[in-house]
This record gives sequence, C-alpha cells and structure tokens, in this order.
Amino acid sequence: MKMENKNNSQVADEKEVFTVPDLVSVEFIAMIAATIVLILWSVSLDAPLKAIADPNWTENPAKAPWYFVGLQEVLVYFDPWIAGVVLPILIILGLSLIPYLDPNPKGVGEYNFKDRKLVVTVFLTGYFLWFLMIVIGQFFRGPNWQFYWMWEDWGVQKHADQALYNIPNILGVIFFAAYYGGGVYYARKKFGELFEKIGPVKFGISSFFTLTMIGILVKIVLRVFFNIKYIISTPYFSI
Repeated sequence: MKMENKNNSQVADEKEVFTVPDLVSVEFIAMIAATIVLILWSVSLDAPLKAIADPNWTENPAKAPWYFVGLQEVLVYFDPWIAGVVLPILIILGLSLIPYLDPNPKGVGEYNFKDRKLVVTVFLTGYFLWFLMIVIGQFFRGPNWQFYWMWEDWGVQKHADQALYNIPNILGVIFFAAYYGGGVYYARKKFGELFEKIGPVKFGISSFFTLTMIGILVKIVLRVFFNIKYIISTPYFSI
C-alpha cells in the first residue's frame, strides 16, 4: 500500500509544473511569436481606409469598427439605454461574479473541459454569442441597417422596420414570467446537486445571468424569423 501511494504521488507530481518559469516562459515565447506575426501581417497589408468624410453624404450603412459592430447590432433589438448601458453592465458584472458564484475547486490550475463542463459551456456560449452579433452586424446588415441574407442584393433597399410588430404587453409580461420562471424551475430540476451545493441565492443569480444571455439569442430569433420588434413596449423602455 505504501508503495502504491508513493507511485500515485509521483504521478500526480509529474502532472504539475511551476507557474514560473515553466508556464510563463512558454506564454512569453508565444506572445513574441504572435507579435511578430501581427507586425509582418500589418506591414504586408494596406489599411482599409475609405474616402475622406463628407458632411453632405452619409455612408449607408454606417458601421462602427468591427469590435463595436456587435454592440451596434444589439441596438436593433433593445432600446439604446438597455443595449448600450444595461447589457454591458450586466456582462461586466456577470464576469466579475464568476469567482464568487462558482467556488468549485476542480480544474483550478488546469486547462480541461471535463471538470468544468457546465461553467465552460455557459462561458463559451456567451463568448461566441458576442462574435455572432459581430458577424451579423458586419456581414448581414445592409442599407438602412436592414437584415440581408447572403443571397440578397444590397442594391434593393428594404424599408425601415418593414413588417415588424410588437407583442401585446400583457402577453409580453406572461412570456417573460414564463421564460424566467420556467427557466429557473428547469435548471433547479436539471442541476439539483448544484443547487444544494451553492444555495438558492447564488443559484438564482447564476440562472438569471444565463437566461438573460440566452434571451438575447431568443430575441434575435424572434426579430429575424418572426418579425417581432419588441416583446414589451412602453414609453419608458422597450425590450
């Protein structure tokens, strides 16, 4: 038994290395290599600069740089103050709360998927959702910021807010209640062990952020495929 424990200890030690210099040195070399590639790439390509700005003519569609196009695309689905203020704050707050909402020690110091399947999946979903917004805004938004499929001609302009309609507010409230209530209930049934481990408060906060993130994707589907502009529309805010 002692011999077996000793061998297991040696195997465990072989899987672990020091952050300095083992990990830092590899990351430093990778950073230098990436910098060289970016420098050579930028020198070999011309910057895609356009004509000098003309105050008498506005480009249609006028798009932000690619890294802001995703935020510009969110403006299509929500009021400006929700898309430009509330959602970014929720993103930053949600990322800041991850260490407190997920105290699971498994996978710490390791890069793997098996020990953190749920957390990694949720994080990557939000990560790729942001890039999905960038892709839609960059490649699928034509004149007047209307949605164009890849086979549609941008020369044929669509009217703004063409065939869009709002869901009656009473139905919108019922939809939201069913979405968040049903989502939390399903998560409670599906991840009962996690609920017992982290408690109802942390579980509720985690469910809220996850459902809100998925809700943005739901809103995109409702807008693109069902021509629904807002689920709830009031003089003060529209969602």
